[in-house]
Amino acid sequence: MNEKISSLRKKAMSLPLLPGVYIMHDKSGKIIYIGKAKALKNRVSQYFGSQNNHAEKVRRMVDNVDDFEYIITDSEFEALILECSLIKQHTPKYNILLKDDKGYSYIRVSEGDWKKLSYVLQKKNDGAEYIGPYKSSYYVKSAVEEANKIFMLPTCNRRFPQDFRKGRPCLNYHIKQCMAPCTGRVKLKDYQESVDQALEFLRGGSSNSIKQLSQQMNEAAENLEFERAARIRDKINAVKKMKDKQKVVANKVLDEDVIARFSDDGKTCFQVFRFEGGRLFDRESFIFDSDDSERETEEFLLRYYTLRTDIPKNIALDSSFEGMDTIAEWLSQKRGNKVGITVPQRGNQAQLVSMCRSNAAETLAQRKGATVREYSVLEELKEILGLEKLPEYIESYDISNLAGTENVAGMVVYKNGKPLKSAYRKFKIKGVEGQDDFASMAEVISRRFDEYCKAERSNEGFGRLPDLILLDGGKGQVAAVKEVLIQKNIDVPLFGMVKDDKHRTRAITGEGGEISINSKRAVFTFVSKIQDEVHRFAIGYHHSRRSKNTFRSSLTNIDGVGEVRAKTLLKHFRTIENISRADLEELEKAPKMTKETALAVYKYFHENDLT
Repeated sequence: MNEKISSLRKKAMSLPLLPGVYIMHDKSGKIIYIGKAKALKNRVSQYFGSQNNHAEKVRRMVDNVDDFEYIITDSEFEALILECSLIKQHTPKYNILLKDDKGYSYIRVSEGDWKKLSYVLQKKNDGAEYIGPYKSSYYVKSAVEEANKIFMLPTCNRRFPQDFRKGRPCLNYHIKQCMAPCTGRVKLKDYQESVDQALEFLRGGSSNSIKQLSQQMNEAAENLEFERAARIRDKINAVKKMKDKQKVVANKVLDEDVIARFSDDGKTCFQVFRFEGGRLFDRESFIFDSDDSERETEEFLLRYYTLRTDIPKNIALDSSFEGMDTIAEWLSQKRGNKVGITVPQRGNQAQLVSMCRSNAAETLAQRKGATVREYSVLEELKEILGLEKLPEYIESYDISNLAGTENVAGMVVYKNGKPLKSAYRKFKIKGVEGQDDFASMAEVISRRFDEYCKAERSNEGFGRLPDLILLDGGKGQVAAVKEVLIQKNIDVPLFGMVKDDKHRTRAITGEGGEISINSKRAVFTFVSKIQDEVHRFAIGYHHSRRSKNTFRSSLTNIDGVGEVRAKTLLKHFRTIENISRADLEELEKAPKMTKETALAVYKYFHENDLT
């Protein structure tokens, strides 16, 4: 513990066991963090104890703390109110800070005969018609997308009638989501009718829209306009399907906010679903550095609802926290009547929370270039193997040889559940003679982590420490490699991938014995893919070295023929057999050949023909 931290801890230990707010300053005196505590001494002293228990974000903050001050309050609730006020005033660097960028949204109806519908965040003086404003950009975006799909209106950048017949219809036409006016075969009257119906849908909702469309369909049928009646019928069915879909999402949902979080690798994503009138009308995602503390949800709620004037009657969360009652009291005061905060365990509410958390995971996964399915299998693998963190970066190794000759190894890397081919590496075994897979694997891992030490932990290539190592092999390979890791003081989870007698993945093995994965379909498929990929990569390298050596043992044994000239000869004649059949004149005319070298090649293949 350095002198500064020791001094701060000593000061923290002298604080009272009373509620209050603490304010951290850097060397320049700038406020970098504000927090509240039920007992100031207990909370503040935690920052200046062992740094091993802190998340990276907290360690960075503590490293920058030069001093702190505190304000005692009469209650934890007063401390919460004061904390909110001070954070809003000073916007400290290490607090969760959310921007209030939720402006109003509009439905834009372009000018001209061939109108298009879109959603925008600002009105412009461009001659278009604007409907709104609306509070929720998510609601407007979703509604416009629904209307364009149901009434088959174009969403492309083509202009009509200028772009008639200038290109083929896009995919939306083929999947029946656009009537394709670009073909020039859509009547203006029919197009304008669809636009009017879409606007009616947007203004009046699905129920009013169905009523209006039904009247139009009946009128068309009475006038014997059966094709028009059929088109309107299809639109009614599309509106009903959309309405049913909304019912599934919003069935028995209270007017409430549903909030869930997903954390991984130093990042946290909070997802918010906002329900109003029994329908999901808004959703928001927030990603920031995680501090891995129990108070993260509490702090998020404080920041989020500080920006909101419309406080819901109910809030459903995915986990509880110590200050939940205090937050509920604060929100109730802000709303003017009671606000309930719950953590549902079963039923429809629990399903909504689960869906919200899945969306948070998906948002964070997309940020990292993965999908929620890939993250799910990594979470399951983490649980099965008892890992401390998600195996985001996996290295896998395999040895390949032929009766102890041409010993090579391949290393493949999976990042966020996907192959990272730029990180694949090949190894030629140097210190092992004959067929000894255990010693070969130990050599490869030893060389790999020698490079890690040389790279000074740059977090790129060999400078990055993997979250998990998977060896193509059983207990023997695991034991040989484990010894290397211990010698080099490398702490990385290590397991082997065991195959059955048909060379298919059967289980994962570690120091504690085999772990069956046959019943875990997603993990079984994932591990099998890794094992197949590393085997393919290692054996491919082995074959290439054998081919190269065969190549060297023929042409490159001829005087005057090196690898470059040999490759040129092969490129010119296609095969070694064609080279052996070529006469001296053909060889002399070949690229990069001299008369002396051509004669040497000819003599090599026609020694008995020369006197």
